[in-house]
Amino acid sequence: MKSEETKKEVKYVAVAGNIGAGKTTLCTQLGKNFGWEVQYESTDDNPYLNDFYGDMQRWSFNLQVYFLNSRYRQILKILNGEKTVIQDRTIFEDAFIFAPNLHDMGLMTTRDFENYSDLFKTMTSQVQAPDLLIYLKADISTLVSHIQSRGRDYEGNMSLDYLKRLNQRYEDWIAGYTAGKLLVIDVNTMDFKNNPEDLGKVMNMVSAELHGLF
Repeated sequence: MKSEETKKEVKYVAVAGNIGAGKTTLCTQLGKNFGWEVQYESTDDNPYLNDFYGDMQRWSFNLQVYFLNSRYRQILKILNGEKTVIQDRTIFEDAFIFAPNLHDMGLMTTRDFENYSDLFKTMTSQVQAPDLLIYLKADISTLVSHIQSRGRDYEGNMSLDYLKRLNQRYEDWIAGYTAGKLLVIDVNTMDFKNNPEDLGKVMNMVSAELHGLF
């Protein structure tokens, strides 16, 4: 059995995945099950989201800096706190998936992207990767179904091409992920939101990973 001191060192778990993968739902369920504090992504009070989906080129840099700052604050709070916290999306997704995707699509200028990247490097030199990263793997059809079912107005303007590009970047990022312990959950074959049996399977998978951490 590991010491009490070792247990306290494991306090940062994160859920990663594309738009509509089910991150918020799973964070809520895991928080309840394991008694973790949940740090949600700032979407409801985000002052740029509506504008971004209406005009991505104009608002891409503003939106990405907002997310970067928000998640950086969350990580600092997690690492300086005493509780185990689960985070809805990571700062690494912003920098390795969303920002470069916007740049490649011509929706963020090179000047802004380089400025953003420098800011990310400065911030992440002060923080660490999650003790456990849970990646929700989903096909485009699954993502679209989830997005449509939740009916957020600002997501109605999202193009299929944008979603596909993000998904490919997620797959590439996860394939090369070495920063910490990783658990991949295929949400194409699991409905942990509506099926209690599937939720139980996910909980068991996470528990099995945590035994190697705590």
